[in-house]
Amino acid sequence: MSQEQGIVGAAGSTGGVMGQLANEFLTFRLGGEEYGIEILKVQEIRGYDSITQIANAPEFIKGVVNLRGIIVPIIDMRIKFRLGNANYDQFTVVIILNVAGRVMGIVVDGVSDVLSLEAEQMRPTPGFGSVIDTEYIMGLGTIEERMLILIDIEKLMSSSDMGLIDQSIN
Repeated sequence: MSQEQGIVGAAGSTGGVMGQLANEFLTFRLGGEEYGIEILKVQEIRGYDSITQIANAPEFIKGVVNLRGIIVPIIDMRIKFRLGNANYDQFTVVIILNVAGRVMGIVVDGVSDVLSLEAEQMRPTPGFGSVIDTEYIMGLGTIEERMLILIDIEKLMSSSDMGLIDQSIN
């Protein structure tokens, strides 16, 4: 197994998109689709709780929560990805992330599981031209009949429209 990981690492150094991926993903649901984010970015998973709203914040930023003394912005991924109105129920969860040294939370419809993907189970993002913005999608994962949309959460959270992570940080 470690020899295969070495091969994947070597592929990353040649600029291959798939070689740069971690192979463990936390999967979650938004609407009818399943998404995955690198497990290494996940700090904890919490139930959807009361959130303090911030005036004049973009619609997708639900507000902030106090997490053991840290003020954490909460982003509703359904609103961010324009997937319709979010229904908050007992399955709605907040995934607390640590991205580029910044703690933030994302609201999702539910968390599925943690999956390990081998290099052959990951495909590059299909090209849609300028019709669909795929900048934040690092690829697609396939496990049996399931298809996962693998999100580059760091790129998404540091995008200019999010404004959550200082872009001067390298």
